[in-house]
Amino acid sequence: MATSAARSDDFAIREPRQERTRQAWMRILDAGVALVEEGGYEAFTIAALCDRAQVAPRALYDRTTNKDALFLAVYEHGIARIAEDQRVFADPGAWQDLAPSELITAAVAELSAVFRRHAAFLKPVMLLSGVHPEVARRGSAHVRALGDAFTALLLRERASFAHPDPDQAAWHCFGTVFSACAMRTSHGAGFAMPAVDHEVFTAQLALTARRSLLCADPTG
Repeated sequence: MATSAARSDDFAIREPRQERTRQAWMRILDAGVALVEEGGYEAFTIAALCDRAQVAPRALYDRTTNKDALFLAVYEHGIARIAEDQRVFADPGAWQDLAPSELITAAVAELSAVFRRHAAFLKPVMLLSGVHPEVARRGSAHVRALGDAFTALLLRERASFAHPDPDQAAWHCFGTVFSACAMRTSHGAGFAMPAVDHEVFTAQLALTARRSLLCADPTG
């Protein structure tokens, strides 16, 4: 387990150069994500990883001798998949011709859907971040990047915001939506609130977002 005193070079990975070893490395990373999704950090062992990826232990030790570095490489591989989904927030073509209320609703629905699609991976890594400083540090950076994209999208409609500081309002909205999705993903639909299905949860969250941002909400 990483400690706060760990150096960045403790987590270095020796990247493969040959095509054959690159393919084996990708199998290792894919296998690692699958192990985390199925059993969390506890399931992430060298033996299980070798068995799942069908590689010898040397294939791992050629990349690093540090299990934590290996886990963090798997973590980044899983996060990269999620980041691909999140690119939609920066795609102007995906949000054309939407009224302010519609854009906010669609943005919240997309963020909620990202959490739902990747819940099997996000749940264990979010829980792990409470005791793993390096996962927490990297996770914070990833969330900040997501927040930048999400708020930039919302701020296309800054002229419609009721708050005198649109930037602050957008970030507060992101914090509310992200926290609710993270809580639901980490602890379950019924944690600290009545359990509702995904569609109802998302609709309620979108209503909260619209009301917090707009001067007048025709659908709220």
